[in-house]
Formats: sequence, C-alpha cells, structure tokens
Amino acid sequence: MILAIESSCDESALACFDPDSGMAGEWVHSQVELHKEYGGVVPDLASREHLKNFFPLLKAAGLSAERGAISQIAVTNGPGLAGCLALGIAFARSLGLAWGVPVVGVNHLRGHAYSPFIALHEDSPERYPEAFEALLPHLGLIVSGGNTILFEIGTDQRLTILAETVDDAAGEALDKGAKLLGLPYPGGPQVERLAAQGDPKIYEFPKAIAPRNERRFSFSGLKTSLRYRLEKMSDAELEPAMPDICAGYQRAVIDQLVGKTRHLIQAGDYRSLGLSGGVSNNQALRAAMVRLAAKYCMSCHIAQAQHTGDNAAMIAFAAYADPAGLAAADFSIEPSLRLAVR
Repeated sequence: MILAIESSCDESALACFDPDSGMAGEWVHSQVELHKEYGGVVPDLASREHLKNFFPLLKAAGLSAERGAISQIAVTNGPGLAGCLALGIAFARSLGLAWGVPVVGVNHLRGHAYSPFIALHEDSPERYPEAFEALLPHLGLIVSGGNTILFEIGTDQRLTILAETVDDAAGEALDKGAKLLGLPYPGGPQVERLAAQGDPKIYEFPKAIAPRNERRFSFSGLKTSLRYRLEKMSDAELEPAMPDICAGYQRAVIDQLVGKTRHLIQAGDYRSLGLSGGVSNNQALRAAMVRLAAKYCMSCHIAQAQHTGDNAAMIAFAAYADPAGLAAADFSIEPSLRLAVR
C-alpha cells in the first residue's frame, strides 16, 4: 500500500492507495478559514499549520509502524511553497526511517494530470492498465490557481506540454477578479455562484485567444479589462450588475480554455479528453468540456470533486500510475517544478 503526503500549499493531506483495490482512505485538514482574513495564503502560516496537522492526521488515519501495511511513501516535492514542501518531505522521511520503507518524490502537477483516471481504476482495478492504454493518446487540461496547462500523454505514456499560460493562470484570474469585485476569499467559487444567476451576454470581456498556431493562454488582460470597467461604475450601479459581470467574466475564462483545447483536438488525433485542477470543479467548465468531448467523439475524464484541489489521493495514484515521473533517493524540494517538457 502507498501512503501519500501532500503539503504543497495550504492543505495538509494524507491518503492510502492499494493498487489491488483502490483508495483505502483520505484525510485532509484545510486552512481556508485561517487564510480567509488575509485574502490569500500566507506562506509562513501555512507551513506552521502543516507542522501542527500532520501527526493528528496520521493518528486519525490509524497508521503506525505496527500496522506494517505501508510499502512505499510518496510525497509532493514540487511545485509549491518551499516551506510547505519542506515540512511534508521532512515528515515523509521521518516516517520512512521509522517504518523502514522507501520514500519517493511526486510532481504535484503530474498528480493532477493522472487524477481523472482514479475513477477508472476504481471501476476495475485489475483491468486498469489496459483500460488506460485504450485512452491514449490523451489530451489533458490542468486548470488551477497557479497553472493552466494543456498536455498530451502519448501512446508511450510520455507527458508533453502543448500549451500553457504566459502570465496569470485561469484560477488566478478568477480569484483576482473576485477581489476586484470585493468578493471574499477564495474568490473563484464566489464568481461561479453569482455567475449562475447572471447573463453572460450583458457584459463581454476580451477572451485573448491566441491564433491556432500559438500554443499559449493569457489571462492578465482579462483582469485589467474588469478593473477598467469597474472604475466607470458607481457602487449603486455595481451591486445589481454583479451577477451579469461575473457571468461575463467567467464566460471569457471558459471560452479561452475551451477554445484552445478545441484547436489542439482539431490538430491532433486524441482518443480521450481530461480535466483536472482546482478550477476543474467549476460546473460550467465541466459541462463545456463534456460537450466538447462529445462533439469530437472522445471519452471525457474529469477529476472527482474531492480530487480537484490539493489532495494526497492524486499523489498516491501518480506514484502507482506514473512510475517514470517519480523522484527517488536523494530528491530535493523543487518549488518551480514543471509538469514536463514542451
């Protein structure tokens, strides 16, 4: 059984994964309420909270040296906040020494890349390898607060970056837009909530979709456009317009994500489409990706809600499903670790 540890940002998380039967348990401590008053994650506070939370989580999981079921410990070694990563790795290595089991480093982004396939494994663990191979080549989209990446998993199971943001990530654009609108942290879900009540055609925002041959995303201009619009509105005008503004702003983000994904589908020969990362829990984005996959007769695989944000289950699963991406032995903290090469 694989024990996974995730501490790249503000979630302290453990998970146990059995290749023969699936996810055996997940334990998470969220710091959202702690950071809410600051309007975002405070790195020093986040790392101290990890130090406080991991041993109680381990106790809640009922894991100990006597249990003897753990054969490998997988821990996130990047990308993420350096102090937070360091706490998770130190915790993993201390357990590895105490229990006499190997510790490997897992790329957080590769965890997101493989998270949509956790459900595929749950359906039939013994048939997972061939079921996964039947989905290749695969086109995946990771959308989070820090990353917006389109990637390919080829028939040789090699990961290749096809397109990524050149400035803000999609989740960052949603959070910054929410902050401009005076919405509480975390802002993305607040924008989604209000957007569901609005008309996206009332306020249009630039989608900044690059030409088909330019493999990139850009969201910084979207945030600037929102700021200029708000500067022209009084408080009395803004309050009733909030749902429509959120609907238009969210639509601009989703249209760019879906538009670039469509371009790459048309340029390639993919059997399946994937969606993962924190922003992938946005229901409008999920629905748009399902429609896109259906249009091109592709199977669509979206990470389960509990596996969209920072979680240890995807780290455990990546350690099993993506052994070529593991960092073994004397791996180090890599705050700027990339998913793969372009």
